[in-house]
Parts: sequence; structure tokens; C-alpha cells
Amino acid sequence: MLSARGLSCIRGERRLFSNVDLVVNDGEWVHVKGQNGVGKTSLLRILVGLAQPDHGEIFWNNQPISTSKAQYHDNLLYQGHYACIKDELSALENLKFAAALDGVVLDPVQAALTLRRFGLRGREDLAVRHLSAGQKRRVGMARLLSRPAKLWVLDEPFTALDTAAVDMLSEILSEHVRDGGMVVLTSHQPVPMAGGLVLEL
Repeated sequence: MLSARGLSCIRGERRLFSNVDLVVNDGEWVHVKGQNGVGKTSLLRILVGLAQPDHGEIFWNNQPISTSKAQYHDNLLYQGHYACIKDELSALENLKFAAALDGVVLDPVQAALTLRRFGLRGREDLAVRHLSAGQKRRVGMARLLSRPAKLWVLDEPFTALDTAAVDMLSEILSEHVRDGGMVVLTSHQPVPMAGGLVLEL
């Protein structure tokens, strides 16, 4: 279980949000919504431990993440608004590189199948700089299926994806939730998934 109690965030002289509470259990997903500038990305960065709240605390299985960082990060996959991929590497090389950073041994056959599921068949060995913005986004999102993690925290995962890719990614997220995983995401567009909770900032 992921929970947050009384989170507040101040940037400069501006308070982005205050007294935010959140609980996400196995098999649940949360859509963080709000206008630009209300602090959605800041909230996600606080939830994954990349930034500190001005007030409040975050818990993983009822333990503060400040005292259980290793356990929390072993169960966490964070994907920021911008895909962390290297243009000079191929899609397959990017996936292998990300797996190595995560300490995961990636089976080459499984990696190729993962990229194909994300609509990159025939482009596995092509340098990412030759791909479209949507295809680059798919390369980044392919990490979801190559890095075992209970909790997925995703900042605008549907950005630059066409309708077919949005449906495909939604199905992958739904499968993760059905299997007992957890998802926290931001999105400016409707999310075609059932049963989600909404956190409005």
C-alpha cells in the first residue's frame, strides 16, 4: 500500500497544494488531475522521493519511505514526462540500458517481444533519433514490461501517442492493475480505463 498524509508543496512564494492525502492499495489506480501549474508533476516527484514535501509524509506498507528507501524503490517504477532515452542508441539498446540501470538482466528475445507489443516491430535496431515523437514515447514506455515493479508512477504517459497507442498502453496499465499492481498517473486527456480513483489538485 502507498499512502500519503497531509502533503504540502511550496515553490518560491507560491503554495502549489496543501493537505493532500492519498491511499493506493493493490489493484487500484489513481488519476491525478488539475490545470497546468497546480503541482501534478511536483506531487509525483514527491511521491517517488525525488523531492521533499514542505509538510506531510509518504508511507509504503505503513512504513515511512524515508526509513525504507531500498524496499520502496525495489517496488517502484517512475516514468517522468520526458522519456529518458538516448537518441544515438537503438530502441533495443535503450531498453537494455534502462534494464541495466535497474539491475535487471533482460532477455534479448523478451526485449524484442516487448518492443513489438509497443508497435515497434522492425524498428528495434533503428537509432531512436530516426523515430517519431510517438515512437520515442513507446520506447520509453516499453520499460514498464521489462522492469518488475509493484507501483508505477507515470507523468503524462499518453503524451504524443496516437489513438491506437493510447488504447494499447491503457490495456497494459489495466493488466498491471488486474494483476494486483498499482498505478498513479497524470493525464490531461481522458484515460480509457475503468475503476480509477481521481485526485483533483
